[in-house]
Amino acid sequence: MSVTLENHLAGDGDLSLSEQAYRHLRDRLIMLDIRPGEAINDGKLAAELGIGRTPVREALKRLESDHLVVSYPRRGTFATIVDITELADVSELRESLEPLAARRAAKLATPALRAEIRETAAAISTMGDDDDPYDLMRYDIKVHRLIYRAAANAHLEDVLIRYDNLATRIWCMVLEKVPSVASHIAEHVELLEAVADGDADRAGKLALEHVTSFEQAIRNVL
Repeated sequence: MSVTLENHLAGDGDLSLSEQAYRHLRDRLIMLDIRPGEAINDGKLAAELGIGRTPVREALKRLESDHLVVSYPRRGTFATIVDITELADVSELRESLEPLAARRAAKLATPALRAEIRETAAAISTMGDDDDPYDLMRYDIKVHRLIYRAAANAHLEDVLIRYDNLATRIWCMVLEKVPSVASHIAEHVELLEAVADGDADRAGKLALEHVTSFEQAIRNVL
């Protein structure tokens, strides 16, 4: 069971080509499919995605604002290095904002989103250590983005996606050292159920515990 991204983007008419390229490259960068420090060739990426260079270049400009790529004059564009020392700063912000998003989601999620949240919780409950850790991490991303969307605050969603992306890159750097990725992902089940049930206080509490345990799990393997 996995969450995957399409390699060819041109068939998605709901989004601009620039937005499609941005989302695709963002997820490759945060999952370290594009390795930290790796040079990024916009022409090669455009060919891989089946689109022109202009949308890719526009996407790369946005990704630089997200601190996922960095450009140097006459040298080119590169995936940013994963800086483990940023963990404390990123966690501090997430400890404040993730519970807020979870509480809002519990109060404001639409019936359709609550159904999707329950389906996601059910899927995660069947996972274990035999599952590919990178597939498990893709579910981690899915859970957080689902909660952010359900929180119904576009500004909060935008900020949290950025910080969750940075946290995910740190996690992926040590993924193979973590004893049980599945147990970390399993923490989402109770959180998702609390959101779906409309229990805002419990959702906020579980979101804080999840972010705290994430930071501790990283520190345990450093």
